[in-house]
Amino acid sequence: MASSERDVIDFSAMEKELRGTIRAEEKYKRENDAKLRAVTQRVATYDDFRNIVLACQLKPLEKKDTAPQKQPWNPVAPSNK
Repeated sequence: MASSERDVIDFSAMEKELRGTIRAEEKYKRENDAKLRAVTQRVATYDDFRNIVLACQLKPLEKKDTAPQKQPWNPVAPSNK
């Protein structure tokens, strides 16, 4: 049996496609959960509903995620020292 180019399996392309499909499925589940949460909360307007769904991928910052403050907020203002 002769092997042709059609018989060769491109595993890297399959893996890339699988990762994309997994990301799409996770996004769908996350957005659907946000929609169900918004309906359960009985949000007042469609804009509130939409904002909940759009923000569903956001995660709160942790202490380690913030940069240390090296500069005062307003260096021109006099300090009360």
